Amino acid sequence: MVRRGKSGPGRLVLLHGWGANSQDLLPLAHHLMEGLGDVVALEAPEPHPHVPGGRQWYPLTEEAQAQGWPGVPAALATINRHLARLRQEHPWPRTALLGFSQGAAMALEAAVHKPLAGVVACSGYPHGRNPLQGLQAPVLLIHGQNDPVVPLQASLQLQALLEAQGCEITLRSFPGEHTIPFEALAFIRPFLERCFGVEGS
Repeated sequence: MVRRGKSGPGRLVLLHGWGANSQDLLPLAHHLMEGLGDVVALEAPEPHPHVPGGRQWYPLTEEAQAQGWPGVPAALATINRHLARLRQEHPWPRTALLGFSQGAAMALEAAVHKPLAGVVACSGYPHGRNPLQGLQAPVLLIHGQNDPVVPLQASLQLQALLEAQGCEITLRSFPGEHTIPFEALAFIRPFLERCFGVEGS
């Protein structure tokens, strides 16, 4: 777990993507959270099988997908333990999650049944095993239109799923591939401001 930034009304908890680590999203988060609060970057519990220094929340293999992602519950339990500790020092209604790719899928899972301020899911996907029933927080989906790793269709599926459950959901797609494009910052920052009740800061 890595902490950065100054205390403030909000806190942003980061969940990195497959093969990255807790340092990966910190430069982006520092920019997004300037004047809004601090940042906590969680690190996935398992080493990546191919990337030195990389981590994974659970194995990403065709076999695991066919089995319904059996590693998800253990990864979710790890995240929930971190969030429970963080809740003791900062309330959930002032805490937002931001995840990329595998981290985005886990951020949505972790938000279920928690009164969080919001969730930003970048290039995420549904696990299929869990319909995300009980997700209360507003959600912003960010996705590249030409993403060859996680196709845009994955976020479209998430949008339809969450809309059917009555969630407050926004999808922004952009030209680009498997990344968080610069243009997305103009939507993520105002979303976080609204989540933390400091619009127009």
